[in-house]
Amino acid sequence: MEDWLKASTEVEASWVTVDLAIFTVRGDQLMVLLIERGLEPFLGQPALPGGYVQKRETLHEGALRELKEEAGIDGRQLHLEQLGAYGDPLRDPRGRVVTIAYLALGPDLPTPVGGTDARRAYWAPVSQLGSGAAQLAFDHPAILTDALEEVRRKLEYTAVATAFCRDPFTLSELRTVYEVIWGQQLDPSNFRRKVLNTSGFVRPTGEQRLPPTGRPAALYRRGNAWLLSPPLLRGTGHTT
Repeated sequence: MEDWLKASTEVEASWVTVDLAIFTVRGDQLMVLLIERGLEPFLGQPALPGGYVQKRETLHEGALRELKEEAGIDGRQLHLEQLGAYGDPLRDPRGRVVTIAYLALGPDLPTPVGGTDARRAYWAPVSQLGSGAAQLAFDHPAILTDALEEVRRKLEYTAVATAFCRDPFTLSELRTVYEVIWGQQLDPSNFRRKVLNTSGFVRPTGEQRLPPTGRPAALYRRGNAWLLSPPLLRGTGHTT
């Protein structure tokens, strides 16, 4: 018993935070939500929104609160899921901090409003981050990389692409989601055939939308399937 008590007093205290990789499609670009830190450490540097989990809240509740406080966005309207845990002992200069990263997706989300310890919040095009992603605070470059690959993978096997579309949507709008996230052009005819041949992926509303030019486009909503069978696998520049 004495050895156990001694060992317990030598364990370094640790804290739990949540960080959020939030993606949306705006102007045919994949965007990620970033904040400019208003406090040390990493004062003035860009970071993913997040913060400490309070004593009496769940991880999910903490993620929703931080999203609301730091960016003014209601996370209850988003597709929100855990991405993973990150616990490198040196990831935070303040001490041993383990973070639970969340992945959040939504359709054409509004301009964020910074608050609490965020000087400002803004949407950054993922395609233009480049080496700038390495300037993100903490281990957020790794979290962002993992989150982006997870979204790309989920587009192949699940109906998560519909989380980027406002109901109802056209197949062209759905195809744009795949193109901007995968970074490749997809053949419209092949994409349409694959989507409509994937049971439960989308369901027609029976209505049409009249574009400024061209033919009316049929409108759809997400179907009742989450896992796609067959999956829509990433190709070499086009669907087959």
